[in-house]
Amino acid sequence: MFSNLSKKITIAVLACLVAAVSIFTVSCQKELSGDGFIITETPPDLTTKVSSSVSGFVTDEADAAVNGATVIAGSASTTTDKYGYFSISNADVVKNAAVVTVIKPGYFKGIKTYTAVTGKAAFFRIKLLPKTSAGSFDAATGGAVTLTNGLSVSFPAAAVVVASTSAAYTGPVTVAAQWINPTANDLGSIMPGDLRGLDSLGFMKLLKTYGMAAVELTGASGELLQVTAGKKATLNFPIPAGISATAPATIPLWYFDETNGLWKQQGNAVKSGSTYTGDVSHFSYWNCDIPLTSFVQFTGTVIDAAGNPVSGANISIKYAGGGYTGAHGYTDSAGYISGNIPANTQLVLEVYSYYNCGNVAYTQNITTTNQTLALGNIQLPAAGSAVVSGTVINCSNTPVTNGYIIMIKDNVNYRFPISSAGTFSFNTLLCNSSVSVTLLAEDNDAQQSGPPATVLLTNGAVPAGELSACGTVIDQFIRYSINGTNYSLTAPTDNLEQSVNLQGVPPVMFVSGSAGNGGSITNSAYIGFDQTGIAANSTQALSSFFTNQINDSTFLTAPASVNIIEYGAIGQFIAGNFACTLTGAPPANTPYNITCNFRVRRNQ
Repeated sequence: MFSNLSKKITIAVLACLVAAVSIFTVSCQKELSGDGFIITETPPDLTTKVSSSVSGFVTDEADAAVNGATVIAGSASTTTDKYGYFSISNADVVKNAAVVTVIKPGYFKGIKTYTAVTGKAAFFRIKLLPKTSAGSFDAATGGAVTLTNGLSVSFPAAAVVVASTSAAYTGPVTVAAQWINPTANDLGSIMPGDLRGLDSLGFMKLLKTYGMAAVELTGASGELLQVTAGKKATLNFPIPAGISATAPATIPLWYFDETNGLWKQQGNAVKSGSTYTGDVSHFSYWNCDIPLTSFVQFTGTVIDAAGNPVSGANISIKYAGGGYTGAHGYTDSAGYISGNIPANTQLVLEVYSYYNCGNVAYTQNITTTNQTLALGNIQLPAAGSAVVSGTVINCSNTPVTNGYIIMIKDNVNYRFPISSAGTFSFNTLLCNSSVSVTLLAEDNDAQQSGPPATVLLTNGAVPAGELSACGTVIDQFIRYSINGTNYSLTAPTDNLEQSVNLQGVPPVMFVSGSAGNGGSITNSAYIGFDQTGIAANSTQALSSFFTNQINDSTFLTAPASVNIIEYGAIGQFIAGNFACTLTGAPPANTPYNITCNFRVRRNQ
């Protein structure tokens, strides 16, 4: 799926004529009862909700899978697995601007916006940007930081406050910043939203970007900071050479509203050489964009020559004369894709194996009007795709009835279901005539995965043979008792995560979990222990244990140890157990006798 109040404003005839030759033009309609004209725009409905399902993969800046990231879609949430995969079913989302948000410490939020279609799922590949420090300055005197790519941000003196309280901040300010190249092949996976925004009148526009930036300010204690009310910081955006000639002298600035998943117009930037410069009153994502006149909904289903759906195909729509429209996405498991594209425009639809594959699998010229463009089936030629099939057995040598196949192709992860008969069959595009891929089978019921299998993909039918989903236990849990009452957190239903604080003395390993939905936590556990010298069969000092089942300030009554019984590589598992006694706050000094067993996949 592509990542795109009722008002009538009566204006004079001259104003309508001026608008007709402007890039900001909106359609003019003759008013039957008067001698003026009316600008009529359909207002965006941002309240109607529908049920929607969404899935995808989350990667870091190096395209590596991100494990343990929190993913929120409307009223539901989940976490990514070791492959970076997530899936949310039947979430309550805003129909015309459904928002998927990925949160991972150390990274800017990854956010995608889409138009939810009843009965159709959405699929995304989301690439997170690290919060890389661009430098620092003293809040009292102000200062500037500059990235090597040319993005810079400068601040006047005494222009920083604590975000949570708006209290004036003094001290060092660390600036984390990233420039988002508008010509990058992976722009669709990196940028927030879907290049739809609300202009200064509140009308929905499709945007053409000339560059984006993500900026975050933090203080000496890690607190979030913002710009002081009444003051502004200055952003300088580099303009890539390939689009500099078409970059207007003045361009609207837009900031990203995380609440509704849309860009909002605020201010302007001025071109000077190969740079856009603009003043901003706060920090989030910022964007230099031209608003397009109008846009329409696009839908289509990609199928192979035999009529089978092609999932995970990379779709990009460009202007016929070249240039990126911002319309980019991936087909879902049924081959379906939809999104927003410029109206009344000649465009080119291209289908790729993945974003950095230079070979186009299919090209189709399309012309839009002011009506929805329903292309129906987009049938690919016989050459350029493989149909992979096989069977999967479990540890009892019987068919796996509830599981999936992970395919790693060109360092990109794909996920396909195993049928209730223990078979699988899927279509995948080839960037070149052949490619070796890795297939992994996992059994959800037995919580087992098998050894990797290497398969050479060529055009046409590719038998993968029989795969095993046996040999590696993938069970994840935190099970604990408090004064004899048992509690349990179990993946994938609950969110489980492992992390490390290497800045502590000594560095601390954390294992945590939570159960709940849409921000309502019903159960949680948080375990901290010494990371120094950790290994299988080691004993680590327990430093903390918290749970929402204990509504009391507690401390360890006596030193306790965590017995590490499993410690695999990143992507594998850490498992252990411990027993301890916590003492509550005086005067009650309530004792809490704790026992705990855990097994969680490592991501650090």
